Amino acid sequence: MQNPSLSAGVARIDITPPVGVAHAGWGAQKHQVAEAIDMPLYVTAIVLQQDDLRVAIVDIDILILTADMDAEARALIVEKTGIASENIRLAYSHNHSGPAMMSDWLTEGMDLAEAWYAAIPAKIAEAASRATESLEQVVVSSGTGECNINVNRRPVDAQGHRFTGRNWNDPVDHEVGVVGIDTLSGDPLATLMVFACHPTMMGHDNTSITPDFPGPARRVVEQTVGGLCLFLQGAGGNQGPVHGFVGDLAVYRREGTKLGLEAARVRMNIDPYEREERLIEIVPSGADLGMYADDPIGELDSTLAVKWDETDVPLRDLESAAVLKQRADELADVVSQMHAGGAPHDELIAAVSRAKKATIALNCARLAEKHGEDGHITIRSQAIRIGETILVSVPLEPFAEIGLEVKDRSPASRTFFSGFSNGHFNYLPTDVGIEEGGYEVDVSPFAAGSAELVTRACVRAIEKVWP
Repeated sequence: MQNPSLSAGVARIDITPPVGVAHAGWGAQKHQVAEAIDMPLYVTAIVLQQDDLRVAIVDIDILILTADMDAEARALIVEKTGIASENIRLAYSHNHSGPAMMSDWLTEGMDLAEAWYAAIPAKIAEAASRATESLEQVVVSSGTGECNINVNRRPVDAQGHRFTGRNWNDPVDHEVGVVGIDTLSGDPLATLMVFACHPTMMGHDNTSITPDFPGPARRVVEQTVGGLCLFLQGAGGNQGPVHGFVGDLAVYRREGTKLGLEAARVRMNIDPYEREERLIEIVPSGADLGMYADDPIGELDSTLAVKWDETDVPLRDLESAAVLKQRADELADVVSQMHAGGAPHDELIAAVSRAKKATIALNCARLAEKHGEDGHITIRSQAIRIGETILVSVPLEPFAEIGLEVKDRSPASRTFFSGFSNGHFNYLPTDVGIEEGGYEVDVSPFAAGSAELVTRACVRAIEKVWP
């Protein structure tokens, strides 16, 4: 039996915002600020080390980690831990019931929200630093399960209009990916859980801060298995909850518990070792009793590696940010006037919806102008190998078909695909999705052909750590 050469440490920081913070930002909501805390929000980090290589993976309960926030957090981790920037994965759950990220029409609590977001990079670095201080030798295992709390979220109404709801006919990825990290004494240190679903169970009627379903899912794993659990969002661009956009807090607790129970079941059935049965003795009794040992055999795969690949992804034609800014400002002024004049709620909600859509379009154009060059944005794919498992990720909200294709083309024993990592460059639809249109396509800066380019880059990154 080969001695394990892998070490790991974990840590968690509470990042729960205060009551009164500008909340969520749904166009249809009546409230502006969070009125209660239902569950805390966290930053959870695991640091892995093999010889001179250290890798950090961080799970953050936040809507979006922008490219600027990602860069700031990454630099702070380098400063505090010495971990190379290339060896860091910053993953965000994409939680929609935390602090509002854009003011849009919100006039209350934005000072608290802005302060909260500004503090996040330092909290990320603190979690990574604490994890680095607790390294111990570990062994790794992985497995998969299935959970049906998600569904394709792009149905079509009677008029052919795509909306966000339940589409039972188009692709959905129910896979629950699980990576187990155990100490040499067999105690669970950490569990990585990968699942593709927008955390939008809690919707516009919810007035509480929640982590949505990843929160109770992590809690169930930790209570059942032990150690800390990190949630990594999969290819959730077109994946939503079966039960979504509600105000009843029991819904996200129940659905998250379902996911957590499945992840815990998988976790408790995986073993880092191959084992060989050995009969020790037969003990005389009323019925003679066979006493067995299951001895570990073979060699452990404790490989740790991280590599990147990049591709230039073409941009579609977009209106200029200047034109969109004027439109967004005009619509925001209309909302403000309606608020001040006590407009009927239905009329106000319609106006807010128009203003929010204009702001989303503006942010898409700004992203393309800021990060685009010669008609493209360079997208980087990251592959982290932990033993026989590959974690591959992109800074996008990719459709599930893309994740399924990457997993199918991967040469590795087991591949778990994620978006929502290392920055954020909006949705990545498939070419079929672009033809169909809909919200995710409207707010994506990318042209047809982009999905295949990103898929190839992901596979190339995998091949670099799985030669």
